[in-house]
Amino acid sequence: MEHVGLSHNIESQILAKDGTVDCSGRPIDKRTSGRLRANFFIIGIEIGERLAFYGMSANLVMYLTHVLHEGTAVSAKNVNNWIGTTFLAPLLGAFLADAYWGRFWTIFIFSTVYLVGLIMLTLSVTMAVFKPPECDLVAGSKTSTAAAAVACPSATAGQVGFFYFSLYLISVGAGSMKPCVAAFGADQFDEEDAQENGMKKSFFNWWVFGISIGGLLSATVFVYIQDYVGWGWGFGVPTVLMAVFLCAFVSGFGFYRHKRPMGSPLSRIAQVFVASVCKWRLEVPADSQLLFEIRDKESVVPGSRRIPHSNSFRFLDKAAILGPQQQQAEEEDARAAAAAATTCKEIIISSSPWRLSTVTQVEEVKLVLRLLPIWVAALLFATLPAQISTFYTRQGTTLDINLGPNFQIPAASLQSLIPITIVTLIPLYDRVFVPVVRHFTGNVRGITMLQRIGIGIFISILSMVAAAITEIKRVKVAKEHGLLDQPNSTIPMSVFVLLPQYVLLGTAEVFTSIGALEFFYDQAPDSMRSLGTALFLSTIGVGNFLSSLLLTAIVKVTRLGGGHHHPLHQSGWIVDNLNRCRLDYFYWLLAGLSGLNLCFFMALAHWYSYKKINKTTDF
Repeated sequence: MEHVGLSHNIESQILAKDGTVDCSGRPIDKRTSGRLRANFFIIGIEIGERLAFYGMSANLVMYLTHVLHEGTAVSAKNVNNWIGTTFLAPLLGAFLADAYWGRFWTIFIFSTVYLVGLIMLTLSVTMAVFKPPECDLVAGSKTSTAAAAVACPSATAGQVGFFYFSLYLISVGAGSMKPCVAAFGADQFDEEDAQENGMKKSFFNWWVFGISIGGLLSATVFVYIQDYVGWGWGFGVPTVLMAVFLCAFVSGFGFYRHKRPMGSPLSRIAQVFVASVCKWRLEVPADSQLLFEIRDKESVVPGSRRIPHSNSFRFLDKAAILGPQQQQAEEEDARAAAAAATTCKEIIISSSPWRLSTVTQVEEVKLVLRLLPIWVAALLFATLPAQISTFYTRQGTTLDINLGPNFQIPAASLQSLIPITIVTLIPLYDRVFVPVVRHFTGNVRGITMLQRIGIGIFISILSMVAAAITEIKRVKVAKEHGLLDQPNSTIPMSVFVLLPQYVLLGTAEVFTSIGALEFFYDQAPDSMRSLGTALFLSTIGVGNFLSSLLLTAIVKVTRLGGGHHHPLHQSGWIVDNLNRCRLDYFYWLLAGLSGLNLCFFMALAHWYSYKKINKTTDF
């Protein structure tokens, strides 16, 4: 007996206790798997994905306007719609990963789809058959900027179709793999191991640090290649790198810890609602111990930990009320358990899951419902970074981009200020801010996840204020030098006046985006971790769609003259001639809406109660 007890103790120390397994579904040895060893390959595939994605999105609005000859408002809306689709696709990938495929195979399949889309897009920007002729070739003269603009031929339906098919294939691939990569990386740390759980607290900070390096390279090196070498090279190099990182990801297969697919989360959520409605006449007992729960350490879903009862959304507790027949079955099962060492899981087999749910199943649904208001509050924040690759970049194209006598900064490269800010602040946040604040708050994270998100929302408001003030100055200088009707002329004003709005928005990302990513992963049920990450990413997608809808509404409401006036003399908040825009009004509007959103979020944060888990000794 002593030998058996000693063996069990050693086994409990070397095997993961959070339900992760190896590729064959067996308990996995922590000594040879997971942690930073596995994340070296996982973060690698995400860096490759970020290199390619930001390498396209950073300069995409320039390609649409200068090569495909789309208007400013149209190209901005198309970029927002594309990014929005990319960040809604995570819901598809998360569902497939949690329910059927597992995270590794979901990442592999959609990374392959992503790579195919990249290859097609590279062909689209390289081969002349997929692009309309250049403006000056059609105009025959460069003497009149206005005439050249009118002479620019539109792309054919086939050219537009091939380009956008490639682009949206990339959306499906990049978006669907994205929530699985972050969740798969976090899975490599055992939450029930004190040392590994401590490492996991910092994981999302360093995760974003790694992918920000990818964004930094994209916004500098690849944008420079696109502007001064060629679009084919600018898109082709990230495509090759993505292929290399995909091969590296597959080579790390033996090091990974896997969470087993746990069936459709949507079905389990629906079962709780159906069971609650079927028992709507029953009274929820005052003693939560009378509600049904299995007696094992795990929940009814293998690998998922039990969640204690909470008092929110009490109507859903009706799903866990035992009817007369179910009570009799439980008593018989309890007697059988005492005699034959069986468990209460058998009652689930004998009762339809659409008629009876466990407390943990009910609490999983409650967790999802508690996440939704926070998701709504995160939507408006997500509309602000949408301006980086559209109007922030367009502002930069009108300013002096010279850095010394022989070097120019591509306007889209200013987006590198965001990842530069992030990679600068994350070490300071993790190594300085958290330890200092932890001393006063006693919170292992320094501040709560929701406090971190709220601080970021406040800083993002300052970014919009800075952008509005800078825009006022930019237009004033253009007017002073008689450049209002010369949109292709350089305004004698350094592009670095945009620095404050970029740095503030990057700082807001360190707080809100990383905090929200960790929050949605941490607060999601064990069986829905990919879905939780996808919920966060979907805020970026919906935020881009909201930005596009807002832009469309503003153009219709504020533009005077429509298409009947000369392009240079249109007026309104958003027109093709940026010098005639009232972009500052747009930024002030976003700042005001964000202020209201901050008040809404603070009320939600005060109301929110964090997830609790029944700790286990082993799985």
